[in-house]
Amino acid sequence: MLPLDIAAPSIVALTAVVTAGAIWLIILAVRLTKSPRNRPGISVDLVDQVRELKALGQIQEAVFFVRGETGMSQRAAARFVNRL
Repeated sequence: MLPLDIAAPSIVALTAVVTAGAIWLIILAVRLTKSPRNRPGISVDLVDQVRELKALGQIQEAVFFVRGETGMSQRAAARFVNRL
């Protein structure tokens, strides 16, 4: 049986490639979970309901409603409601 030479350049290179690939897959998985691609769009009904809530002075409820329907962040939903 031949002894395994740990410092062999081919083993070091293979380890580096496998490690880089694993790190890339982890980063890709994290990015995909943070921004799902199948988000529902903003419908006309949603805009009408948000405008109605805003007209009644219920800004926070409108933001909460937008977040629940679209999955937007707090900041994005607040900007959306304020621009209506």
